[in-house]
Amino acid sequence: MKAEDFARQQREISISEFFEKNRHLLGYDNKVKALLMIVKEGVDNALDATEEAGILPDIYVRVKEVGNEKYEIIIKDNGPGIVKKQIPRIFGKLLYGSKFHRLKQNRGQQGIGISAATLYTQLTTGEPLEIVSSTGDGKIHKYRIKINVRRNEPLIIESGVKEGVEWRGVQLRFLTEGMYREYKQSIPEYIKQTAIANPHAHIIFDSPSGRTEFNRGADSLPKHPKEIRPHLHGVELGILTRMLRETKARTLVSFLTSEFTKVGRKTAKEICLKAEIPEAKKPKTIKDEEARRLIEAVKTTKLMKPPTDCLSPLGNEKVKEGMKKELNPEWVGSITRSPEVYRGWPFQVEVCLAHGGEITNPKVMRFANRVPLLYQQGDCAITKAITGIHWKRYGFNGKGIPEEPLAIFVHLVSVWVPFTSESKEAIASYPVIIKEIKLAVQECARKLGLYLSGKRKHEFRQQRIRTFEKYAEETINAISELSGEDRERVKREFTELINSNNNISMEEENGGEEAEVSREERSQPDREEGESENRAARQVTLERLLRREERPDTDG
Repeated sequence: MKAEDFARQQREISISEFFEKNRHLLGYDNKVKALLMIVKEGVDNALDATEEAGILPDIYVRVKEVGNEKYEIIIKDNGPGIVKKQIPRIFGKLLYGSKFHRLKQNRGQQGIGISAATLYTQLTTGEPLEIVSSTGDGKIHKYRIKINVRRNEPLIIESGVKEGVEWRGVQLRFLTEGMYREYKQSIPEYIKQTAIANPHAHIIFDSPSGRTEFNRGADSLPKHPKEIRPHLHGVELGILTRMLRETKARTLVSFLTSEFTKVGRKTAKEICLKAEIPEAKKPKTIKDEEARRLIEAVKTTKLMKPPTDCLSPLGNEKVKEGMKKELNPEWVGSITRSPEVYRGWPFQVEVCLAHGGEITNPKVMRFANRVPLLYQQGDCAITKAITGIHWKRYGFNGKGIPEEPLAIFVHLVSVWVPFTSESKEAIASYPVIIKEIKLAVQECARKLGLYLSGKRKHEFRQQRIRTFEKYAEETINAISELSGEDRERVKREFTELINSNNNISMEEENGGEEAEVSREERSQPDREEGESENRAARQVTLERLLRREERPDTDG
């Protein structure tokens, strides 16, 4: 073949064409997982929309089998709705959305998720996605949409409007191919973990096996995160060069202070001086070699960390409330680490451990920006951090993940979560992220270890008491007979002494487990001193009785 023949065969492909042939990259590997991905994308969008609008989420999900490996999925929310002209592009165009260009904590990032669900539906059943939306203006817009794969553009099959109906929100209806199963990587588990990480949400799930309702555990929304500008320590040469060409700033100093976060004029001038570039030079005239010098100068300049008001962690109380609500454990403890930075992006780690109660097997729950991660567990930084901990130090058995009735909740929040793939199922193994997760889990494990240690001591003490009580009556009779004292008096003194020693042991144990003493107890030294004297008196009485038992018999 000639070069001209090769040239005629070459053409541009759209992003839709690429994912049409590589849908596994988006998480649509098999029919079971495909149903989960559709529900996940719809619920994530509903939660993001309601939270940004300041609305407590009410979400309805229905999965119904309508044929052989054919399912109808309906997802409905009470969010702000979508304006008419945006509906086709949001659901019928890949890489279209509002989140990719904003440095702000969001569940979605790339503008692929919900449109990929539309693509999978039309690939497997040929059916369009049905959307019903209203912004609360009395008009309900209805669309049936497919994707023009060659052009990556929405293909409107049908559209209409209904007036005079008071409702606000979005409802999606998919008719897709799949298989419904209920196990640890399934739709019920995803919705349950979503309810744990989003205790402010009320979710109703109608499945082929019945209805499950997840009630709201908190009546307030998480803190609303703010948008931030990029940080200089996270900018690479190619991105910096593009920003220099596109900026509206007139000088290099104003470019550095206006386009990046936490860069003041003094710091900007220092960077220009180190890079040997005039601070008044126009950014668009900066050459590639000068841009390289800027990057090197930034590396040697001390910069403030990016602001953390762009993050919205759940907080210890809401995390524990979510765990208690859905798992009903015997013990629960939570830790929220201070914000850290990777590649210039701020992030924060939250960890919660729940033990016993209705938890019967070890369980790891991974989350990124309040979204459960159910697949690719072995490739995730969270799993690597947990399995890298020496659990025996905290009194647990087993290698990797402890063989205990233990649920481990790990939540990473960031303006840009470093997922390992477009399917957003695992977090990349940046050393600083693994370190923060390990420190949080270890701190929580220490608290749980103290609790379990105290519990084991208490159980051992109770076992000793039960053993002693087994022979108590015979001991009291023997002391009474040998000492000549009244049996009831011996029994009373004996019981008081045992109870006194038992209380002392419990006080010592509680003190070792960070027990707090109330102000009222601290203000009553006289009462404590009196109780101490009573204990000493009972001890003397018992010793006197025992000495009588040891006296020689003089009657013979």
